[in-house]
Amino acid sequence: MAGKARENGEGSIYPYRNGYAAYVWVTTPSGQRKRKYVYGLDRETVHTKWIKLQNEAKDGPVSTAVPKVGPYLFWWLDEIVKPSLAPLTHKTYETFVRVHIEPYLGEKELNFSVREGQLWMNKLARTCQCCNQGKDARRPEEKQRCCAIGKCCSELLTLRSLNDIRACLRSALTYALVEELIKRNVMKLVKVKRSGERQQKRKKKRRWTTAEAKTFLVSAREDDDPFYSAYVLVIAMAMRKGEVLGLPTGAADEVDQVLDISYQLQRVGGRLLHRETKTATSDDVLPTPSIAATAIRLRRKQREVDRKEADVSWQESGLLFTTRHGTPIEPRNFNRSWDRRCEKAGVPKITVHDGRRSCASLLAELNVHPSVIMRILRHANMRVTMEIYTEISDEETRKALQQLSESLDF
Repeated sequence: MAGKARENGEGSIYPYRNGYAAYVWVTTPSGQRKRKYVYGLDRETVHTKWIKLQNEAKDGPVSTAVPKVGPYLFWWLDEIVKPSLAPLTHKTYETFVRVHIEPYLGEKELNFSVREGQLWMNKLARTCQCCNQGKDARRPEEKQRCCAIGKCCSELLTLRSLNDIRACLRSALTYALVEELIKRNVMKLVKVKRSGERQQKRKKKRRWTTAEAKTFLVSAREDDDPFYSAYVLVIAMAMRKGEVLGLPTGAADEVDQVLDISYQLQRVGGRLLHRETKTATSDDVLPTPSIAATAIRLRRKQREVDRKEADVSWQESGLLFTTRHGTPIEPRNFNRSWDRRCEKAGVPKITVHDGRRSCASLLAELNVHPSVIMRILRHANMRVTMEIYTEISDEETRKALQQLSESLDF
């Protein structure tokens, strides 16, 4: 029988299989006293782990069974995220976990190291998502054009996406900290960068000038575009697409000339949801400018005409903007109508969200105070308002530089 090979004061370190093992009596989060084991190939490694475990036991409760990342994250999604956060947030987090986190870290314990987390993030940053998700391979064979035929398109995740994925895992580990399953959140120490890749330049957001925005709205009004009133609310009041499509019929008060913005319409996981806006700061009752008030009156008249023409086929949804049969408008159909109107009006094609951004930029060019713009856009953070939504046009920049040049000329 082999000797115990123990040194003085190391009564719990002993040979085990092809290496060594050790244990420490710890108090679990439930208050029970249990042994927790550590393992290693040599005595020095086990001794280091054993000392660390002793210190952890002195500091407070220690979990004897640390869950693996994959099962824990799916539990966290179902029991914590889904009941407490917005459906779209849950859907986004679920995609992050299923596509980017679980395949790499799923079999590791929650207390994985900073190095393991950093290696995962670095690999994620240089992985082609077309190859990883089989995007090109899912196309019909005659339409495959890149990764499926050996011509990798290097479709890398953006820095924004990498940060969002890291934030998702960091949030889950924060909850594991609350449950005392782990002692620290290693994702707070993991850096996001494109290792070996040139940092992508921040893409300049597109926005319209006042003339272009006016041309777009005039074109829609002259053609009796059924979405004209919705376009006005996006451009003149900086409303989000979901907020416009989710407006209840009673949201606009014509007496006090205000608009209550507190609901949104979203398609999430195949379902069309009419729900409260994402955050308290998104809710507000804003004064209605004359162009918006007129547009809302036009929409109410059109809605009444649609209701009478639909007769028994009318399906009351309680929404201001509906199809001709009273049903909610599919957000993607609104996007398509917006794109067609851009083309017909002869203005640069921008997204609906860029139309909202244009409102902020145009207000900035009118020298409206940032705090007022922040209120109109309903942001919780002034930094977001200043950095993202108040982009000054090239023409305004050119004017400012010309004025400076003239003042310095001699």
